[in-house]
Amino acid sequence: MLDRRVWRADGGRTLIGGSPPRVLHLSPAAYGRLAGPDGIAPDARLTVTDATSAVLARLLTDAGVAHPEPGHPDAPAPGAVSVVVPVRDRPGELARLLGALAATAPGIAEVVVVDDGSTDPDATARVAAAHGARVVRHPVSRGPAAARNTGAAAATGELVAFLDSDVVPEPGWLAPLLGHLADPAVVLAAPRIVAWEAPPPPSVATPHPADASPASSLALNARKAASSIARRTVARYEERRSSLDLGPRAAPVTARSRVAYVPSAALVVRREALGAGFAEDMPVAEDVDLVWRLAAAGWRLRYEPSSRVAHEHRDAVGAWLERKAFYGTGAAPLALRHPRRVPPVALAPWTAAAMTLLGVQRRWSTAAAGVVTLLATARLARGLARPGRGSSRRAVTLAAVLAPWGLGGAAWQAAGALTRHWWPAALVGAVVSRRVRRALLVAGVVEGVADWARFRSPGDGPGDVVGHVVAHRLDDLAYGGGLWWGAWRHRTAAPLRPDLSGKGPDR
Repeated sequence: MLDRRVWRADGGRTLIGGSPPRVLHLSPAAYGRLAGPDGIAPDARLTVTDATSAVLARLLTDAGVAHPEPGHPDAPAPGAVSVVVPVRDRPGELARLLGALAATAPGIAEVVVVDDGSTDPDATARVAAAHGARVVRHPVSRGPAAARNTGAAAATGELVAFLDSDVVPEPGWLAPLLGHLADPAVVLAAPRIVAWEAPPPPSVATPHPADASPASSLALNARKAASSIARRTVARYEERRSSLDLGPRAAPVTARSRVAYVPSAALVVRREALGAGFAEDMPVAEDVDLVWRLAAAGWRLRYEPSSRVAHEHRDAVGAWLERKAFYGTGAAPLALRHPRRVPPVALAPWTAAAMTLLGVQRRWSTAAAGVVTLLATARLARGLARPGRGSSRRAVTLAAVLAPWGLGGAAWQAAGALTRHWWPAALVGAVVSRRVRRALLVAGVVEGVADWARFRSPGDGPGDVVGHVVAHRLDDLAYGGGLWWGAWRHRTAAPLRPDLSGKGPDR
């Protein structure tokens, strides 16, 4: 089915969309496969019936302008799935997960619980036995990557579903993922990770000490109120903006795209394609590394948001910031193993030049940035007007939309990098430069408000903006700090260097 956000020009003969955005000019035969009486509709569908339609379907789905519908009659059965759960000292969470599995995925082949060096292995064994799960134990903790590899080696199913112990699969989560695996070229399918809503705790009055003064009681209540507000702010931010939640739109999974990775908190993969599995020497980002290795081997990977698995997000501010910084440390080893796949910004040369001129913050430089954009628009129009690509007028119209679109995307990337990846350097620059201070302030506020507008829920009001912006900036500070620490530890600047080639990582 065509992605509803794809822009259709020339009655649908030209499609603009995907991630990164691209322009597809359909041949008359391809157009005829997709078009109805009124041209190509926003929800146009293509049914694969022969080799020609299969090639077209693969082209559209690889480009991200169309997505396979989740259901398929040839999908593998649940009996082909072994569920692997790595766990360490979480019997309560493990019991919650196994109970949800029994309710939402009946008929699966088996559940393998990998006890990764729990201090109380008997508690883990009791919970697993109560739910009919098999336990494999590491005497000492070897990390989640090794635990998943051990579980995959012990599994018997053709497919392995990895689920972390702090997730709760929702009803209907498995079928859409198995539908994607009906395609023999698809090796991995992942659900959307949403926030788990914990049941409200029972209300218990907390007595004050008999000798507590009114002032001390007031201070205690103020601290509790501040802590509660902070936790609610973090929880609301994570509901909108969790690093695990990749959004409501289906997508192919590939580096430097809208969905560049999927977390190992929940995913289904073909066991035969795992090879060496997760990199056990990577304590963080081992899931991103696996995804990119599978994609580099020629496999297709799909993100399917109609499948939902809930995750118990952290809301204690200290633990939340620590986790964000931990994620940041994974950028350096990823950049070393996968060159040009984790740049802080990836810009075409002309957008990099325009953003640099805008950053100078002078009238002449702003005018020069406009000239650069006009020249880039003219060059793009010439490319779109080549023989077989439509009329010159249509090419100019497309270029007049695509060039500012590219400049807007560059501005979004630059603002994000300034406040996230490069903030330590930007902070030093702000001490000595008024222009840097101005740019940092504008980026911090404008990008934060735009981020809230982009990710807010229908019920969110203007009062949520301040909390979101503050949490977003704290998220960036923690991640950026972890990124610089990881770069220093690995003695590399690779995750800090921008890519200004305007080409994909494999070109």
